Amino acid sequence: MLDYVKGEVAELAPANAVIDCHGVGYMLNISLNTYSAIQGKKECKLFVYEAIREDAHVLFGFATKQERELFLLLITVSGIGGNTARMILSALSPSELVNVISTENTHLLKSVKGIGLKTAQRIIVELKDKIQTDGIAMGAAAAVVDMPKADTVNREVQQEAVAALTMLGFPAAPSQKVVYAILKEEPTAPVEKVIKLALKRL
Repeated sequence: MLDYVKGEVAELAPANAVIDCHGVGYMLNISLNTYSAIQGKKECKLFVYEAIREDAHVLFGFATKQERELFLLLITVSGIGGNTARMILSALSPSELVNVISTENTHLLKSVKGIGLKTAQRIIVELKDKIQTDGIAMGAAAAVVDMPKADTVNREVQQEAVAALTMLGFPAAPSQKVVYAILKEEPTAPVEKVIKLALKRL
């Protein structure tokens, strides 16, 4: 089983990354937090979770072990698969997620697309004690990533945000509408912020 991949960042989008390891390109699904952490870097190290299904082997990549640990905890909850866990970790940073679970903030958790009240309550009930006993809370606090400043044209941000949202499973038309509205409100917002806002509106 893969533990991590380390190499050149061959391709990078808000929803996935291709890491070139000695001529072999590994495609990994990533969260916005990981995207922010490796954006602008020529090389990186991503911790890996390998989801083996009947029809495919899917790799998920994480900039920190803490984020991977939170992902692994999330997918133990009934009804939470890899893509939903990634969605949660895109809408909330590791430290925010730990805080939400520790303080039983169901309101903020159910603001994530696809997470209803019952699922939010289930996540909190099943993971609150695990997070405290596994010591993830302290590690996650160190995993907060500063958002990079916007350095791209709005159109590029719009296209990248819509592409990421469609990769996450949202229809293109409503994604474009929401992203356009967000950029009208915040013209200088970086792509990861636009996507985070869109996840709460779609």
